[in-house]
Amino acid sequence: MQFFTVIAFAVAAAAAPALESRQLPVCTGGSPLCCATDVLNLADLDCATPATTPTSTNQFIDICSAAGQQAKCCILPILGQALFCSDVNPTADTTVVTAPSS
Repeated sequence: MQFFTVIAFAVAAAAAPALESRQLPVCTGGSPLCCATDVLNLADLDCATPATTPTSTNQFIDICSAAGQQAKCCILPILGQALFCSDVNPTADTTVVTAPSS
């Protein structure tokens, strides 16, 4: 019995890096939603999950912007509305640009 438990943990540990490289969470707390209207940072109206699954924070913002909505991370989504939402901030681009040599 213990042998199977050890094997199960080993398989789960080996699979974790593969899952992480495919999709990183865009919201550390709450659900990623595209919302049309924000009311005092307490409630958001006309919210829906992004049309496609974002793989980065910047892509999440772009997906929502294309639909004319704002990217939000919401704690309590209820029937197209959401409570306790926070703004999603873009991340810095890590691409290094070098000047051409003369």
